[in-house]
Amino acid sequence: MTATPSIITSLLDNDLYKFTMLQAMLHQFPQTHGVYRFRCRNNNDALYPLADIKKDLERQLDLLCELRFCSDELDYLRGLRFMRSDFVDYLELFQLKRRFITVSSDDKGRLHIDIEGPMIQAMFFEVFVLAIVNELYFSALTTEDVVAEGQRRLDDKVARLRHLANQQETDKPPFIIADFGTRRRFSKAWQAHVVETLHSAEPKIVSGTSNVYLAKELGITPIGTMAHEFMQAFQALDVRLRDSQKAALEAWVHEYRGDLGIALTDVVGMDAFLRDFDLYFAKLFDGLRHDSGDPYVWGDKAISHYQKLKIDPKTKILTFSDGLDIDKAWRLHQYFKDRIRTSFGIGTSLTNDMGITPLNIVLKLVECNGQPVAKISDSPGKTMINNDTYLAYLRQVFDVDKP
Repeated sequence: MTATPSIITSLLDNDLYKFTMLQAMLHQFPQTHGVYRFRCRNNNDALYPLADIKKDLERQLDLLCELRFCSDELDYLRGLRFMRSDFVDYLELFQLKRRFITVSSDDKGRLHIDIEGPMIQAMFFEVFVLAIVNELYFSALTTEDVVAEGQRRLDDKVARLRHLANQQETDKPPFIIADFGTRRRFSKAWQAHVVETLHSAEPKIVSGTSNVYLAKELGITPIGTMAHEFMQAFQALDVRLRDSQKAALEAWVHEYRGDLGIALTDVVGMDAFLRDFDLYFAKLFDGLRHDSGDPYVWGDKAISHYQKLKIDPKTKILTFSDGLDIDKAWRLHQYFKDRIRTSFGIGTSLTNDMGITPLNIVLKLVECNGQPVAKISDSPGKTMINNDTYLAYLRQVFDVDKP
């Protein structure tokens, strides 16, 4: 009997912000309990029911939970100045526990994945699970023609980047892209091929990746700070709900003391975020990350906020990471380059541009310590919660209107 090959072969094959959030949670809130739910936002676009991969997914999760960090991986993490030695010691003992994740399907062919357990375990599953679901789904659709089309599109990206490199202005902030595509990738091998190809072609533009394993292997910068789940968790921790954003930002500053200074703004919407992002936080954080809503409106609001606080926006950076491709990123850079520095995290359009409609899959925190939590995205379709009463209360507390 032939052994099933593992899709995930290294626990470093994860986004950096999973490590940074895990470290902060371990040090400050190790007892926190979380519940995560899977959703495919575009089920109707799937070429076959996701439920068909259930058996293979179960096997891949078994294999994932056998993995441990290797000594060279731990050495790499120790070399990142924001990773503390006691945290890396913890990772030496770390192993994902299979009992915290369950898989099921329904009569409509939909896949259901539930994670429930200590957040210092549960939060580390997400990117692995999404990458596995994608690779299992697309493996049945992979043909020579699909790979050839993906290569053709990748070659076009290389040509486009070389053209844009010639448009760079030496007296302006640079145009910088990072790969953010682990969770939506066509396959692990394809992501590695894409990142290596683009970085080799234009290393000054494609300067980093969120994937820690690829950063280690390719000798490039690992990129990432925090995700929504970190700030959402504070809605259920020992602070007033109204103070949850400020508490999350304060905890981050306490943990990293100037490192990893990009704050995520759309847990309860940009306007509510800026009401909490006062002079203290605006000076402590290097910049902000956009992940929903109109990026031009969002960026203008950020610049205006810095100006009201008498902070020169040119000393800050805006990171954009919502549904971008190279040309969208370039247009945003052109719009903002005279007023503020920019950087861009691009996911699906780099690592899953093969001519087949990508899956739009997420695995989101919906409960923490037995209480509902939610994000009120600046894009209504990104809001995910199982409790409408709590969502209405959250809107009221943060004075957020319904869309």
